[in-house]
Amino acid sequence: LITTYIATSKLWFEVLQFFNSTDFNKSDPLFNNDISFYVLKLGFINGLTSILLGVLVVFILLTVVYFGILISMHTPDFMRGVREEEPEYEEEREYRGSSGAFGQNGGFGDLFENLRRQFNGETAQQRTYRKPSTPSINKKGVWKLLDVIKGQAIAIGVAVFLLIGVMFLLKQFDLLQTHRGAVYGAGFTDVNITLWMYRVLIVLAVAGAVLFAVGLIKKKFKLMALAPVAMIAVGIIGMAAGAVVQNFVVSPDEINKESKYLEYNMSCTRDAYDLSDVDVKSFSASKGLTAADITKNAETINNIRINDYTPTEKFYNQTQSIRQYYEFNNVDVDRYTIDGELTQTFLSAREIDESRISDTWINRHLKYTHGYGVTLSRVDEITASGQPKMLVRNIPPESDTKSISITRPEIYFGELTNDYILVNTDEKEFDYPDGDNNKYTKYQGKAGVKLNLFARIMFSIRERSLKLLVSSNVNSDSRIVINRNIEERVKTIMPYLDYEEDPYMFTVNGKLYWIIDAYTTSEKYPYSEPCDSLSGKTNYIRNSIKVVIDAYNGNTDYYIVDPDDPIAQTYKKIFPALFKDRDKMPKDIRAHIRYPHKMFNTQAKVYERYHMKDVNVFYQKEDVWAVSDEMYGTEETEMTSQYYVMSLPGETDTQFVNSIPYTPKDKKNMTGIFMAKNDGKEYGNLVLYQLPKSKVVYGPMQIEAQIDQNPEISKEFSLWASNGSNYSRGNMFVIPIEDSLLYVEPIYLEATNSSIPEVKRVIVAYGDQIAYKPTLAEALVELFGDGSDDQINNGGDKSDKSDSDQSGNSGNKKLTKSQIIKKAQQAFDKGQQALKDGDWTEYGKQQDKLQKYLEQLSK
Repeated sequence: LITTYIATSKLWFEVLQFFNSTDFNKSDPLFNNDISFYVLKLGFINGLTSILLGVLVVFILLTVVYFGILISMHTPDFMRGVREEEPEYEEEREYRGSSGAFGQNGGFGDLFENLRRQFNGETAQQRTYRKPSTPSINKKGVWKLLDVIKGQAIAIGVAVFLLIGVMFLLKQFDLLQTHRGAVYGAGFTDVNITLWMYRVLIVLAVAGAVLFAVGLIKKKFKLMALAPVAMIAVGIIGMAAGAVVQNFVVSPDEINKESKYLEYNMSCTRDAYDLSDVDVKSFSASKGLTAADITKNAETINNIRINDYTPTEKFYNQTQSIRQYYEFNNVDVDRYTIDGELTQTFLSAREIDESRISDTWINRHLKYTHGYGVTLSRVDEITASGQPKMLVRNIPPESDTKSISITRPEIYFGELTNDYILVNTDEKEFDYPDGDNNKYTKYQGKAGVKLNLFARIMFSIRERSLKLLVSSNVNSDSRIVINRNIEERVKTIMPYLDYEEDPYMFTVNGKLYWIIDAYTTSEKYPYSEPCDSLSGKTNYIRNSIKVVIDAYNGNTDYYIVDPDDPIAQTYKKIFPALFKDRDKMPKDIRAHIRYPHKMFNTQAKVYERYHMKDVNVFYQKEDVWAVSDEMYGTEETEMTSQYYVMSLPGETDTQFVNSIPYTPKDKKNMTGIFMAKNDGKEYGNLVLYQLPKSKVVYGPMQIEAQIDQNPEISKEFSLWASNGSNYSRGNMFVIPIEDSLLYVEPIYLEATNSSIPEVKRVIVAYGDQIAYKPTLAEALVELFGDGSDDQINNGGDKSDKSDSDQSGNSGNKKLTKSQIIKKAQQAFDKGQQALKDGDWTEYGKQQDKLQKYLEQLSK
């Protein structure tokens, strides 16, 4: 029973993986087994071995207990003593009534009596009675006892020795995950000493099984003990030899002794983290960028993220919460095609914070059932006051673009939806506030379990709520909706995956959806180094699965986006109805999948060392990189990957990418930019733009130092601080344009009477030059001259400098008709935003600009 419980509760998934395993089509370099043996099969074999060992131990204990009880109830003759001073006498009596092993009565007492007589050599017709004597051990009696249990003893002993042999056989494979010296995985000492020690122990275990059986049959204890003594000796000698070889043979000549195994380690680690196919490209980082290049890459410039996550979240919560019970939990980056252009955006879901509603059963479970709508803004545009310029806002949702409209704004499943709810009850659901009144609704979706009497009783017990059973608001059409927290929902459905901690929402065809990135991981990939940024033990990871959740109905779909991941394919074999192929994902939803931060940051950390392919360079750590630092807020911190919409160097298409810069370890100059593509067939492709080693290219912290040393910037920072305001730096963005690098960093100011940071300045650095202006467009004009702001969004521009003059010309360059139209539209949009913000001065400026552009068009 115990064995069955352990097998079914602990090993059932390992059993399924074992019998449904998918080959990796790659073998480990030491034993030449397919990687699937270690990742998908070895867990079951180890578990089965542990269960068998446990069964043997229990069987041995039960056997000892059984014969202990037997001997204590009817002590055999060899346990009886003999007193030398008193003569022995025997009395024989006829034994009647025995019949078979159990006697006439068939009782256990007769069984024990018969066994006792066999121990003493008595016949079935006799009993020998002796006078009690001094206790002593009779060796012949002991052997008679062993004769009785010989079959069981041989079976148990042989099984134990063979099981020990199997354990040493499996222990060989553990060497592939060890770490000794410079190598992750089996090194010189492991292969030449430890491995052979295990092999000798396997042979001794098999020999021990034979010697145990022969020794027991021939009644030779020394023969039985020979193998165990030899195994102990081999173990001690092997460990001592390993220490000697490692310290006196390997360490003095480590590079030569370990080079072959280091190559295994390097190759397998790159495979395990999907780093084998990084496309390495040279990037000159020249200083020949012109205004024409800036204009040519307008889509890249227009998608530079001037706003930051935290200020945007604060702004949303202060201006778009509408009521105290609404909450924007976090802000996520995505991209949409807006007015024909790929545009990077912020989006956040407006959910109900259950801790802020009146704590009554009706309110929590029947009335306030769902959040409502989202707020969406461009990452590159700000209002005149330095706040995000919203494209979708308010309740019901209002959109400034025809590209995005939300027709199903209700959020029944989200990050803050922790309570169960009852829908289709006699109590109206609160939908959204409408001035001084509220709007109400009735759930039209398919989620939930219908509440018949039996279901009401069961869920009342489950939720420990008598109200659910007796409420008069619940009728025959009512349903209970559970597991509404999307993070808990996916873990309940499929607990054998690792999940991204930050789900993100997007909108398609008027509906709202969530995506949670799911990972397949393992700790058993041979020769792969574990990553500290994961569990510290995980040494294989793939972002193979995207989980899409309908925010209204709760439909949860698992899509396999990496068909080459054997673990994901194994899961699909086990749960064929749960996992779907990527081509089953609707095209509109597929356009919003992202290469997640966790996966890319993990790869970036591993690639710091494992970009090196020369074993000598790798061993000596001559070219170790580090993810760059930056000044964020007012503190130096390690950079994390950032999303961009850009045209990559040498490519014409605009795409959505992740990016993170590298510097040499313990140095500040930049050595490379690591990127991951997010769109279409190139999803997940990794690119490294490697900078020349023959010249110094400034890294982020060197640019930060130049910012600190700039008199104008330093003076303004000091002035803000002396006036009681708090300034902070946003993320620094390192942007490759053509064959040059541009650095952009927004500066936020938070006044003492305001809790919302505002974008007050934008710093643009190029080479040794730094521009510090209210807008990105102005900074570009200062660095590259008139014309560099053509076709560049000037969101939040509060000066006339971005347009150079009021006649429609930018310096001496005459604007084209399309450029004048675009600037007129921008002036109109800014004027409307200023009007909404109550900024009449800015509104007047923009109206003047609009008038001049219209006059220019009329000419």
